[in-house]
Amino acid sequence: MPKPVLLASGSEIRLQLLRQAGVDVTAKPARIDEDAIRHALEAEDATPRDVADTLAEFKARKIAEKQPEALVIGCDQVLEYRGQILTKPTDIDDARDQLRRLRGNPHKLLSAAVIYDGIEPVWRHVGEVRLTMRPFSDAYLDDYLDRNWHSIRHAVGCYKLEEEGVRLFSRVDGDYFNVLGLPLLQVLAFLTTNGTLQA
Repeated sequence: MPKPVLLASGSEIRLQLLRQAGVDVTAKPARIDEDAIRHALEAEDATPRDVADTLAEFKARKIAEKQPEALVIGCDQVLEYRGQILTKPTDIDDARDQLRRLRGNPHKLLSAAVIYDGIEPVWRHVGEVRLTMRPFSDAYLDDYLDRNWHSIRHAVGCYKLEEEGVRLFSRVDGDYFNVLGLPLLQVLAFLTTNGTLQA
């Protein structure tokens, strides 16, 4: 009998993607100090990719230690701009500053997933998407933030591509699911290979 699958994330979109794909999954958000972990990794010159992977593993481990009978999926998404990590905005003014920096320029989204079986990591993947923002006007930026702030205030990059945020972009190269914060196809492939999902 397949093990229960837990998602160590409070992300509604990740949970929705897995459930719509037929995964019987329960959300168990992991409480970790992401800022402290990220700062420690950056102090050691960790790459943005390693930061995403490590944060995903910390989340999976936190839940796996409490429920070792389950398969636990930990996820994290990092935005890399010119080698630096941009974090979730602290307020609407911070969001405006971030979007002005990104405007007209390319950046990357790194979406990591780590799966624990018992108390051991058994699988990991970091998906990468390259996105280029169009040179939108300050007037549009202000109106966009007024309309969308409530929805995007916890979104890395201050946008959601599944909402009006798509209008900020001129080009997106890569897997759309990674934009949403989950390397879904790769997670499903693992769950199929290990017998959790029917082949």
